[in-house]
Amino acid sequence: MRIIEKYLETLYEKSLELNHRNIFSLLEKNQNAFFLDLGCDDGKSALKIAETIDTKNIYGVDIVDERIELAKKNGVTVKKFDLNFKFEFDDDYFDVIVADQTIEHLYNLDNFISEIYRILKPSGYVIVSKENASSWCNIFANTMGWQSFSSTNISDKKQGIGNPLALHRNEVMSLKSWKHLSVCSILGIKELFEMYGLKFIKLKGAGYFPLSGSFGNIDKTHSHFIVFKFVKETNY
Repeated sequence: MRIIEKYLETLYEKSLELNHRNIFSLLEKNQNAFFLDLGCDDGKSALKIAETIDTKNIYGVDIVDERIELAKKNGVTVKKFDLNFKFEFDDDYFDVIVADQTIEHLYNLDNFISEIYRILKPSGYVIVSKENASSWCNIFANTMGWQSFSSTNISDKKQGIGNPLALHRNEVMSLKSWKHLSVCSILGIKELFEMYGLKFIKLKGAGYFPLSGSFGNIDKTHSHFIVFKFVKETNY
């Protein structure tokens, strides 16, 4: 069992790296861009994204005090608030917004998406990365009568509930904000964002367990990680 766990863990890490490359491939150069990272953690990823965009205007939002302090030390202008409620930014403020592995931790997706629309400038874009409810490994888990791999973080006490192959199974859930509350499919995310005036531009995939993660960009519908790019429509 440990050999299988190690193999899956390695595949997961490589697929996550590919997912990050997919995010970066959708960014556009703009020295004057105002960039916001929703769920910025320690700010390291935000700095790399800003470097790719070529901007110094770096903002972030998080809810964990310790991670916020680290992000501030790393040079990110950070605000603390709950993304399930109104965002503490002005209308039409940002050119670029990235939400990497954030949306699944929220319960009020209507607020999250409508607020993204509100604070984006006309023709600004948002990149959203998340786990896919319809990945083959999630379908397999459901067929076995297990929790899908993307919905095992349902307890404040332990990780990996209900799935014997889940990574970090039975490890302590150190942060309540890590719980997965909204695990969606590709069509679900696409229709939600379009409903709020954000036009779908592109989709990329990564992760195709138990095969190489690169297959995820061939069969995106069943890839484990998905990255969307949406643009704010001005006639909404």
